[in-house]
Amino acid sequence: MKSIPELYGSKVFNDKIMRAKLPKDTYKALRKTIQNGTHLELDVANAVAVAMKEWAIEQGATHYTHWFQPLTGKTAEKHDSFITPIGDGEVIMEFSGKELVKGEPDASSFPSGGLRATFEARGYTSWDPTSPAFIKEGTLCIPTAFCSYSGEALDKKTPLLRSMDALSKEATKILNLLGQTEVKRVNTTVGSEQEYFLIDKKQYESRKDLVFTGRTLIGAMSPKGQEMNDHYFGTLRPRVVDYMHDLDEELWKLGIPSKTKHNEVAPAQHEMAPVFDTANVAVDHNQLTMEVMKKVANKHGLTCLLHEKPFDGINGSGKHNNWSMITDTGINLLEPGKTPSENIQFLIVLMAIIKAVDEYADLLRISVASPGNDHRLGANEAPPAIISIFLGEELTKVLDAIEHDEILGKQKMIQMETGATVLPHFFKDNTDRNRTSPFAFTGNKFEFRSLGSELSVSGPNVVLNTAVAESLKQFYEELKDVSKDELDEAVHELIKRCLKNHKRVIFNGNGYTDEWVKEAESRGLYNLPSTVDALPHFIDPKNVELFTSHGIFTETELNSRLEILLENYEKTLHIEALAMDEIVRKDFLPATLKYAEKLSDTLKSQKELLGKPGQNTLDMYSDLTKKQESILSLVNELTAKTKEAEQYADDPLKSSRYYHDTVLPLMDELRSVVDATEILIPEELLPYATYDQLLFTV
Repeated sequence: MKSIPELYGSKVFNDKIMRAKLPKDTYKALRKTIQNGTHLELDVANAVAVAMKEWAIEQGATHYTHWFQPLTGKTAEKHDSFITPIGDGEVIMEFSGKELVKGEPDASSFPSGGLRATFEARGYTSWDPTSPAFIKEGTLCIPTAFCSYSGEALDKKTPLLRSMDALSKEATKILNLLGQTEVKRVNTTVGSEQEYFLIDKKQYESRKDLVFTGRTLIGAMSPKGQEMNDHYFGTLRPRVVDYMHDLDEELWKLGIPSKTKHNEVAPAQHEMAPVFDTANVAVDHNQLTMEVMKKVANKHGLTCLLHEKPFDGINGSGKHNNWSMITDTGINLLEPGKTPSENIQFLIVLMAIIKAVDEYADLLRISVASPGNDHRLGANEAPPAIISIFLGEELTKVLDAIEHDEILGKQKMIQMETGATVLPHFFKDNTDRNRTSPFAFTGNKFEFRSLGSELSVSGPNVVLNTAVAESLKQFYEELKDVSKDELDEAVHELIKRCLKNHKRVIFNGNGYTDEWVKEAESRGLYNLPSTVDALPHFIDPKNVELFTSHGIFTETELNSRLEILLENYEKTLHIEALAMDEIVRKDFLPATLKYAEKLSDTLKSQKELLGKPGQNTLDMYSDLTKKQESILSLVNELTAKTKEAEQYADDPLKSSRYYHDTVLPLMDELRSVVDATEILIPEELLPYATYDQLLFTV
């Protein structure tokens, strides 16, 4: 058995492999591209392709694929073999720089928001050398961007790379201005904590709602849920231990630095967290992680659920996007240092982020909007839909002092007093944690906590990178002509003015309270509770200007993405409505009829034996039949309303609004009656696994 250092990255064409396989000049050229974002010439690509093919074949690979991230939110791949016939029934194994650099999948078969018609099929995938190639199931996977024949981005990677360049450009300019002249590039780093559920595969397959939609559309809560908090960080069950062990090994082979694993709050819920990486690689790794999680679960007779809210009544699953900025000289720009009040570099970056979050809170909300996440945000498990920033006590004091021109003394480290003399001494962190904050400072990074577990982390990071780039650009324009002698004072005044304008977004309190909703409204903050409320703001003039001015999206690309997001919303709810209709009619109502028949037989027996039916049985039968009538009436109404939605087929916004305002409340009403009826039905009559079985039998 290989040791972990030997195992780690063994399926990745990483720097160690490149250094060993590539000629020195080729290696240097490739490293320059990776580190500085410079263009890669075809002769270099040819040399890389040969080395990559040789390494892949040594690893047992027979095919290669351009691995990309279309606007489905998933990944896509088309496999081609290395073989080239040479006559006489023989083949050679070939792979050229041209094949490495460019591929041609069918662009019209992926979501394009009208950018590609069915007859306009051509699209291109283009190698991203900043994200290492890897081997998966005998295929060399080459991370690529995906664009249309006319050049529009049709994927999640392209805008992310654009936003990383935009932020690097603006951050480097401001740092050079502040005296950090050796800085040539600034990278954003991301660590994505991933929550998920594990349930038994056979039980999963008994649930059409889980199979079709990823969440339970009906189902009464079990007698026990998460109220005892005994699952959180609890001892891992043997079956889960085996799964997590294999998951770690598969992730490590792919160079994904899986670091932390534990039970989450809800029963059957768990979490893994990786070590930080550059945003581009981190996004690729998270997409791979979700795929590997499902495949490893299948091998263990389990199913991994990544839906944001698979079970009503207990916590859903999120994804925490830990975001920071680091220079090519190794400086974390969100490290406050021992005296943050004197750290001008940190303060100006912090202020740029505060300004960005305040001005583009609507975009941050849109970046995490989905039908599934609407069920999760705002409950006692996830931040509210209102975007605000948590800074903690120390940084709040620092900014208050700046705003009021006060001198803040050096903050002392506070020793933690536990009252148990045997325990070692340690110091408190400068900030507490606020689970109710969507965007919280956690020491040397910001944690964007609003993401749903199934979401690609590309979108939120595109918004963060671009919005902060805009703030830094404005700061640079204001400071670029200030003399060195006056720079410190000019920075102080800039921070002071911006703080007064944008401190409304800072909130260190409890985001779950009704009082905060009222206060946020008085502050003028966005409150966009649903996806349908949020999405139209995507093309507000200020947002179009932000993205187009930094070259992240064209206006055409923005409109196409809005259309795709709306279509995804209406299609998701349409599928859920159809699935619920079918499950209630074909699975649940027949089970209630069987039980009603049993009760009817019991009533007949009682009448024969006792001369009259038993009152308790009669009450049970009456209650059940009334509920059956109510369910049938509601499911018939659901059928009709789902059919009515077709009238808005040509208008995704109207259709989405109809599903949100009409179909979804009806589904909730139907579920309420079904769940109240389910608890009356003996478990052996139900044709699907109940919550008790799903949550407590793994």
